[in-house]
This record gives sequence, structure tokens and C-alpha cells, in this order.
Amino acid sequence: MKTQDPIHVDLTTEQAAEYLNVSHPFLISLLEEKKLQYATVGSHRRVRVADLQAFREGDDKQRETILRELAADAQLNGHGY
Repeated sequence: MKTQDPIHVDLTTEQAAEYLNVSHPFLISLLEEKKLQYATVGSHRRVRVADLQAFREGDDKQRETILRELAADAQLNGHGY
């Protein structure tokens, strides 16, 4: 029996939402807004673990950039950070 590399595994939308720690409706909105790729199997959507990892990494980088900008702005304006 051949095992699949976990990065190439497809998850259900419920599993994908759990993986990203977001609500199922929020995940569906990401799919519908084409912010996250998916495949359709019959009438069900499947999301690759690799795509979820890439999305999470991009989201983390964006969040880090925003936090750095906020901290720099707070220091510049004397807010004690």
C-alpha cells in the first residue's frame, strides 16, 4: 500500500477550517473569493494541505508586517511601545 505525502492530501472544507482555526463559513468565503484554491469532487470541495500551508504562511507574514508597522507608529507617536 502506497502512503501519500501529507502535503498532497486533500481535506474537506470542515477539516480545512479546523486546520486554519477559522469557522467553516469564513473558510467558504475564502474559497468563494478565490483567496484559497480548491478542487471539486462530485459536489464537494476539497482543499490541499499545501495550499492551506501557503495561505497560512502568507497570512502570518501579512499579520507580522502590520504589527511591526503599528509598533513603529506607536513608538513614533510616544505611546510607550
